[in-house]
Amino acid sequence: MTASASTDSDTSQHAVTSDPPPSPPPPGQKRGGAGDRAVTSVSHVVLGLWALLVIIPLLWTLLSSFKTSSEIFSSPFSLPATWSFDNYVSAWTSEGIGRYFLNTVVVVGTALVLVMLLGSMCAYVLARFSFPGNRLIYYLMLVGLTFPIFLAIVPLFFVLKGFGILNTLPGLIITYVAFALPFTVFFLYPFFRVLPQDVAEAAEIDGAGEWRKFFQVMLPMAKPGIASVAIFNFLGLWNQFLLPVALNTNRDNYVLSQGMAAFASRAGYNTDYGRLFAAVVITIVPVLIVYVIFQRQLQGSVSQGASK
Repeated sequence: MTASASTDSDTSQHAVTSDPPPSPPPPGQKRGGAGDRAVTSVSHVVLGLWALLVIIPLLWTLLSSFKTSSEIFSSPFSLPATWSFDNYVSAWTSEGIGRYFLNTVVVVGTALVLVMLLGSMCAYVLARFSFPGNRLIYYLMLVGLTFPIFLAIVPLFFVLKGFGILNTLPGLIITYVAFALPFTVFFLYPFFRVLPQDVAEAAEIDGAGEWRKFFQVMLPMAKPGIASVAIFNFLGLWNQFLLPVALNTNRDNYVLSQGMAAFASRAGYNTDYGRLFAAVVITIVPVLIVYVIFQRQLQGSVSQGASK
C-alpha cells in the first residue's frame, strides 16, 4: 500500500516537473489580444484622417496654382484646363517673389550656419567642462526658451536702430541667431553630455587640442543631434513672420513671409488667386524638400535623444 502510494507520488511529481515551460512567441508575433488590435486599428484610422487633412489642401493648392482665378471659382476641384507655369513666372518676376525668396535664403542660410556653430560650441562647453557659473549659464539659456518674442520687439527695435542695422538683412540675421540659440543649446546639451570620455581622452593622447578634438572628434559623434536641431531651426526661421515685420520695413529686404502678406494685401479684391497659389507653392516647396531629404535622419536622432 505504501509502496503503491509512493509510486503514484513519484509518477505525479514526474508528470508535473516534466511539463515544458511555455515557449515565447516568435519574433514576428506580438503578444496581445483584441484590445491591442483595436488600439492599433483606431490609431491607423486617426493617422490616416490626419494625413488626408494635410495632403488634400496641399494638392488643392498645387492644382490651383496652374489655374486662372475664373477656373478656381468655376471648378475648384477639377484639373487645370492647361498645365502652364505662367502663374509661377509672373509671381516670381512681377510680384517680387524671386527677390523675397533670395533674401530669405540669405537670411535663413547665414543665421542657420551661425546658430549651429555657436550653439554646438556653447552646448559642448556647458556639457563637458566644469567651471563657476556653468549651471547658471545653462539655466539662463532655458529661460530664453520661455521668453515670448513679442515682448522683445520694442527693445530690439531700438537696439538695432542704435547700431544702425535696422531694416537690414544683417540686423535680421543677428536677431534670428539670438532667438534660435537657446533652443539649439538646450537640444544639443544631452548629446554632448553622454559622449564617451574615452574617445576624448584618446584624442588628447594623440596630441589633439581642444579645437581639433571638438571639430574632428566630438562634433561628428553628435551628428544626429546636429541634424535634428538644424531641421527644427530651418523650419522655424523660414516661417518666421513677427520679427521681420517689426524689424524690417524696407521692401527691398523683405523675406518670403512679408512678401506673401504684402502680395495678398496689395491685391485687395482683385486678387489673382492662381498667381497667389503659385507663390504659396514656391514658399512651401523648400520646406518639404528639406524635410523629405532629412526625414530618416530626423527620426533616428530624435529617438536617440529620447533614449539618452
